[in-house]
Amino acid sequence: MKTYKRSATQTKILDSMDLVYEKLIEFKKKNNSDLVVMKDGKVVKIKPQSL
Repeated sequence: MKTYKRSATQTKILDSMDLVYEKLIEFKKKNNSDLVVMKDGKVVKIKPQSL
């Protein structure tokens, strides 16, 4: 298995994506709205209480 080095830009992008995900979950819990995701090729709604 090959290992790849991440550039500083790639690291910043991935860190930012993690932050956006955390804020999205927080927003969905606050507004009690479903999170829509794709799981096994199907669109699934997840209640914020189960996150």
